[in-house]
Amino acid sequence: MSALPTTTRFHLQRRSVQVITLLLTIVVPATGLFRIDPKAGALVILHRQVWFADFFLIAGLWVSLVSLLVMLYSLAGTVFCGWVCPQNIFSEWANFMTRLLLGKRAEVSLDGQAPRVAPAKNRVLNWVLLGLSFLVAAMFLGVIPLFYFYDPGTVVSFLLWRSDPALAQSLHWIYAVFVLIILVDIAVIRHFWCRFACVYRVWQHSFRTRETLHVRYDASRSSACEKCNYCVTSCFIDIDPRKTDIYDSCINCGECIDACNRLQGKKGLPGLLSFELGERQNKKIERIQFRNNAFGLKSRTVWMTMVLLLGLSFFSWGLWTWKPLHLSAYRAETQASSNVALDYRIEVANKRYQPEVVTLVLKGLDAGSYHFSQTQLVIPPADRRSVTLSVSPTLSHGLHYFIIEASAPDVSWKDHFSIRHFSESSTRRSP
Repeated sequence: MSALPTTTRFHLQRRSVQVITLLLTIVVPATGLFRIDPKAGALVILHRQVWFADFFLIAGLWVSLVSLLVMLYSLAGTVFCGWVCPQNIFSEWANFMTRLLLGKRAEVSLDGQAPRVAPAKNRVLNWVLLGLSFLVAAMFLGVIPLFYFYDPGTVVSFLLWRSDPALAQSLHWIYAVFVLIILVDIAVIRHFWCRFACVYRVWQHSFRTRETLHVRYDASRSSACEKCNYCVTSCFIDIDPRKTDIYDSCINCGECIDACNRLQGKKGLPGLLSFELGERQNKKIERIQFRNNAFGLKSRTVWMTMVLLLGLSFFSWGLWTWKPLHLSAYRAETQASSNVALDYRIEVANKRYQPEVVTLVLKGLDAGSYHFSQTQLVIPPADRRSVTLSVSPTLSHGLHYFIIEASAPDVSWKDHFSIRHFSESSTRRSP
């Protein structure tokens, strides 16, 4: 048998995915694909302001997201933790920096043991460099969430301490608290959170089955790894990958597989560990067979695919019927003597992040019986403007129906609002 390559396989792939993940966490909100607009109290999807009234968009988004996550958990298990999770990405980086500056076997994270530092590297300069690297990383991580609440220009204003009306006055203090929390996390907590405190992993475990992606151990060649714990020492979660079960701390990172392949490759043999998707050959799992038969991977995938298609249909319909502007009207003032509404406030909200020009027209009343304070509105991005509609007090007595029409030709938008106005003309009350 020809010797297998001894270079890492999953390690480099995983690092690439982690770098892409960090870039996407910034690019996605910065480009308007998805973020939250705190000023408008709305989601921003595909650079469009989405209100809770946009039911199909909201429902379609969450139904699609949940079904995709359930399919991911059922198929790949905790692969998110090992390949995508920012907590693990920066915990691994913190481990690397610790061993680089304090020794190959250095350990200062929260794992229940006393800190270990190489005597030759236990110097003030090394500790200072390690602390500064953690601080810079915490400051970088603390900025990323801002992109999910502010546009890139506002984030730049925050970083440069420039005055910006969109920024909360206490935001720098809030940012400082988050930096402190993140600093403590990557400095001493690290994988302790993943192993013992992460609720997300508990949620993922609820969807794992016998067929979910897992590390397989070739027990028929167990003699080849006697007195060898190389795979165990390569696992930063501190588990034995030869004894994985449905419910364990394995995050499917593949580091143990790479380690075994490197070691066995020197002998011209394949490794004893590999990823496997399908039935687990483990007698201990037979006790929960009834559960997995009821919620097997195949049947779950079929159902989740149907739910996903439903969610995508909702989302597509929501995008198709989404309106870039919103028209509303309400009573602004009343005539003191009779409590009859004479003035109305007409408001148009711009749900796009570029200025729009809107024209207002009233139908159903004679031209001399009403007056707009303004018939054309220039609405800034993601903002709203209003005008006053005044109805003449000399309008004939009775109930009048009229329609306010608003249009924005640049985005092919047109909407209307119907109003029932009761007029108690003063001329009728005269003797």
